[in-house]
Amino acid sequence: MAAGMRTVAIVEDEPALQANYRDALERHGYAVEVYGTRKAALAAFESRLPELAIIDVGLGDEIEGGFELCRQLRGMAPQLPIVFLTARDSELDTISGLRLGADDYLTKDISLAHLVARVVALFRRIDAFSEPEQPGDLVIAGDLQLDLSRMTALWKNQPVELSVTELWMVHALARHVGHVKTRQQLMTAANVVLDDSTITSHVRRIRKKFQQLDETFDAIQTAYGMGYRWQSDAS
Repeated sequence: MAAGMRTVAIVEDEPALQANYRDALERHGYAVEVYGTRKAALAAFESRLPELAIIDVGLGDEIEGGFELCRQLRGMAPQLPIVFLTARDSELDTISGLRLGADDYLTKDISLAHLVARVVALFRRIDAFSEPEQPGDLVIAGDLQLDLSRMTALWKNQPVELSVTELWMVHALARHVGHVKTRQQLMTAANVVLDDSTITSHVRRIRKKFQQLDETFDAIQTAYGMGYRWQSDAS
């Protein structure tokens, strides 16, 4: 593996698809590790984590093995970018994947160029965290303290484990308290290409994470027909 190459893990049980995804990503300059089962991938991740993981939902005899692997990987690395890739174009699958902390969800009919573009976008967001701190990286809104440069969020001084996508969305909302952000604006802020229902699923998951720390949390408010706003008691 060449020094400086970013590592992408592909967990996919179909050899032909493994080869296609590997070739496309390697041509773009990534170091790619491929696994055919959840157990093989988990054993490798316990030794060394990739920088991004692409996981198929169905892995061999494990119909939802990818979901279980995502749950395990999230426990090991709360902010590692995870993309689900599946043949099942199901809204329930999409919501389930996002609830487990996936950053993106793609179906297998996506073009290889589109897949690479989504991977590039996720790494672009990671790179933004390592850039010199910019005005606005540190956001304090009522009981929220969010430091984008350190990838940390605190609610009433308790850490909130947010994924990369979730951090960007909360940052976009809380940076301008009281201002409505449309789903398109949230998508732009997070640098992802998602449909409205997927954005809604992300927002629900974000709310749930805050509510697990504070049952009274209601800072993310829905502006029906428009989008969402962050409303702080201190605003």
